[in-house]
Amino acid sequence: MERQHAAAGGVQSIERAFAIIELLDARGELGIADISRLLSLERSTVHRIVSTIKKLGYLNQNPLNHKYSNSFRFFEIGNDVVKRLGLRQQASPFLRELSEKTHEAVNLAILDGDRVIYIDKIESQSTIKVDLSVGKRFPAYCTGLGKVLLAYLPETKILEIVGPPPFRKYTENTVVSLEQLLSQLREIRTRELAWDNEEYVQGLFCIAAPVRGSSGDVVAALSVALPKFLYAEEPRKIESVGVLLLDVARRFSRSLGYKEPAS
Repeated sequence: MERQHAAAGGVQSIERAFAIIELLDARGELGIADISRLLSLERSTVHRIVSTIKKLGYLNQNPLNHKYSNSFRFFEIGNDVVKRLGLRQQASPFLRELSEKTHEAVNLAILDGDRVIYIDKIESQSTIKVDLSVGKRFPAYCTGLGKVLLAYLPETKILEIVGPPPFRKYTENTVVSLEQLLSQLREIRTRELAWDNEEYVQGLFCIAAPVRGSSGDVVAALSVALPKFLYAEEPRKIESVGVLLLDVARRFSRSLGYKEPAS
């Protein structure tokens, strides 16, 4: 049934427009009938809103099947935001150092709602190629980067972001228990490192560390993605990557103005 009321203080047409944009971001190319069904909105309502968004340049329409998808305009806006933050430029030497010393994929990400967004990365020459490109969004609760970004938030905010369990299970190792997730986040705060042991992508082990700004808040996360088959029997190599990553993340934080508390 179509939702009749906007959230308190909200504008219904705007809420519906963003619901359509977010649906297309999650599902890719969809037709009017698909959007109508998935959002429980009348087709005429969907058509009117989609036509307006398309006219403004934020949607593309496939001339062959007439389905809609988000345009690159969103990516352009996102890139502008990232540039204003200055994180990509300041992160560049640290990403290069990690890449050169580990020879693996390294990533820089920020938290946006309940998702992690990759804002920069350097690919590895590994045989494992995963579509984890810049601009992609991923769940926070089952990725190393996401867990680091969640770990330093108040528990009430964490619960608001991840929502009620059970969480979607992407692999056999995905955390689906809230208690298990909160336990992991407490450990991350102690060790300053997070692990994603094939929780989101089979065959991929990810180590992540927090990046702090001048206020001391965690503003981003750095990670190294390791092919599991190369490191499964090499715990010391994994540990050495973690030590290197933590050192680089701390130096990156200091470059952003973070002052570590006196020991």
